[in-house]
Amino acid sequence: MKSEITEIHSRAPGRPREFDMDLALDQAVRVFSERGFHATSITDLTEAMELTAGSIYKAFKDKRAVFIAALGQQMAHRSDELLRAIKLAESGRSKVHAALTFYANASHGVEGRLGCLVVGTAMELSTFDAEIGEIVTGSIRSREKLIVDLLRIGQEDGSIAAAIDVKASARCLLCLMQGMRVLGKTAPTRSEMSAAVEVAMKMLD
Repeated sequence: MKSEITEIHSRAPGRPREFDMDLALDQAVRVFSERGFHATSITDLTEAMELTAGSIYKAFKDKRAVFIAALGQQMAHRSDELLRAIKLAESGRSKVHAALTFYANASHGVEGRLGCLVVGTAMELSTFDAEIGEIVTGSIRSREKLIVDLLRIGQEDGSIAAAIDVKASARCLLCLMQGMRVLGKTAPTRSEMSAAVEVAMKMLD
């Protein structure tokens, strides 16, 4: 359900304006992904979110609070999208392929150049901000656990070789997934990302 916040500075006396919090945070995600936390100003956020600075400070306290809210929303949305993609696949192997393809599709074109907020945050802030670092670490560990689970499903249904080291393979695939998001900033083609997925799948034979 979309949340709504009442803006302090109304357009007309006695008539406060409401804004869509989810939409505003989506725009904040875009700005933070493109610029990073430190290079994003409150002015950048007011323009992207279409809010006054007063409204932002009232709803979020400061830029860091906006960032944490945007990061949380982005992680939740991406997780939901990934799980939907995986659910459509039947075997464990096809589920792994679906997960890798999901990342490949996000790592080229406009979305690829936009970048990944989680990856960017891991590089920019996790060392210097313990709370944000914990959020990012939790997200990455959750993703790795998901891959481990998919690999085990594949071993159980026979679509993935029983001899592979599940934990090591999951870590390797995680590195590929996160690495594709980094490479996305360099404008690779869709075919290049898809080719990387197919090579990685051969590890599971």
